[in-house]
Amino acid sequence: QVQLVESGGGLVQAGGSLRLSCAVSGRTFSIYATAWFRQAPGKEREFVGTINWSDDSTYYAGSVKGRFTISRDNAKNTVDLQMNKLNSEDTAVYYCAAARGSTLFQSDYAYWGQGTQVTVSS
Repeated sequence: QVQLVESGGGLVQAGGSLRLSCAVSGRTFSIYATAWFRQAPGKEREFVGTINWSDDSTYYAGSVKGRFTISRDNAKNTVDLQMNKLNSEDTAVYYCAAARGSTLFQSDYAYWGQGTQVTVSS
């Protein structure tokens, strides 16, 4: 069993920055990678980025590459999402998820957090 709890969401002005944190607990030794997803009203949930727990390598969606950065603190078992140059298209509920193996599909992520709301004002 793996538990994930997101925090740090809130209201931010366009062009500003926000840092989200995901606290991971439970059987963390079984985690291959963690990822951030987001879902805006009326839209499908979309991939934001992922970090591999063996080497901390990262991969980002084209829409956020260069603006968002994922990092991991092994000692604290936390995964952060630093978001810069935010715009209205970034408004969504952001979710942290963990995968035990393959990360090619959303279904590969077996564990999910409750989500945290990020609202970017224009």
